[in-house]
Amino acid sequence: MAPGEVAFVLGGGGHLGAHEVGMLRALLERGIVPDLVVGTSIGAINGAAVAADPTTAAVARLSEVWTRIERSDAFDGSIVGRLATLARTRTHLHDNHALRGLLEEALPVGRIEELAVRFECVAACVETASERWFTSGPLVDAVLASSAVPGILPPVEIDGQHFLDGGIVNSIPVGRAAALGAREIYVLHVGRVEQPLEPPRWPWEVGLVAFEIARRHRFFGDLAALADDIEVHVMPTGRASSPAGFSSLRFGDTSRIRDHISSAYEASLRYLNEEPRGER
Repeated sequence: MAPGEVAFVLGGGGHLGAHEVGMLRALLERGIVPDLVVGTSIGAINGAAVAADPTTAAVARLSEVWTRIERSDAFDGSIVGRLATLARTRTHLHDNHALRGLLEEALPVGRIEELAVRFECVAACVETASERWFTSGPLVDAVLASSAVPGILPPVEIDGQHFLDGGIVNSIPVGRAAALGAREIYVLHVGRVEQPLEPPRWPWEVGLVAFEIARRHRFFGDLAALADDIEVHVMPTGRASSPAGFSSLRFGDTSRIRDHISSAYEASLRYLNEEPRGER
């Protein structure tokens, strides 16, 4: 990438990734189009869609996909179905067949290098305990690998190695965008970094809070390490600032998808109207 090019960085966060759709709509309506898209987990899904077609029409289609998820979910929502899958696999609650079908239907190309905009997504490699960036090859496989939430979805095998959710190693990859030459970075996230944390109250919250501390530490450290000449915009979600409890961290709550999209859209429009480009 040449200096001055624009990057969209899309972070992970399950159903809260609907906020990113509203941010994308606001950015594209303002004529801000990416030269590079990097994504993690749900950000890889949203990012692949905008990299395929960086237009407001494509975001409208993405919004419809999210609305379909709200109405039906891409997974078996029954407790019986989840327990049956867990009993069969012993490692995860859902298979990824429905999500694969949804992605194959929604994404218009088969390979990363065929996308209209340069795109990369990250996953955690089990065998090497490291982050793996997918820069070419089958698009749906790469996005599924980046989105394989541990315990929820199965690891994805690619070229003899197994991959889990990219959020484990790089939840909001601003450093990757800078390393690839971006000088104007728009950070699209799910809202967790805006919410103060509180100590866990129940055993099942301990791991979630610990993970949230780790992901925020990495993100803010990466932001602080960026060169002074890189312009960074952390887009707002429009959510009220309140302690981030278990309900905001859990996977699969799709009850407020349309609210997430609209609140992030309105907040992002306000931000873009108040923050001229060219100022960090």
